[in-house]
Amino acid sequence: MQAVIFKLGDEQFAVETSKVQGINDIMNMTKIPKAPPHIKGLINLRGNIISILDINMLLNMESSNKEQSNIIILNIMEEQIGITVDEVDEVLDIHENMIEKLDQESHNSYIKGIINFKDSIATLIDLDKLIIN
Repeated sequence: MQAVIFKLGDEQFAVETSKVQGINDIMNMTKIPKAPPHIKGLINLRGNIISILDINMLLNMESSNKEQSNIIILNIMEEQIGITVDEVDEVLDIHENMIEKLDQESHNSYIKGIINFKDSIATLIDLDKLIIN
């Protein structure tokens, strides 16, 4: 499996590359009046209108003081959605033995597991469960 590793504040997260359509620099967003707070706005990316979500809010994390620099474009249930992240680190091959599974009943269902690198860890997110719930 390959995963995109990104940062939110001081924490690292990962999403499977099979869900990722692309990675872009941050761009101007059009605000949507009366939209739910987790929707930051809309962007026009090569003629496609894409909703941009605040992943910090979806993960119940406080936004960091760091300016978000990237948008990860995702394909969720046949629809393109973007999430803003502080920084995209890299794309890595992840072996199953690197992923520590969590007891799904005691933790948030959108966390697939913890990826254990030699010098750091990253939380592997199930984006379908995070965004649809």
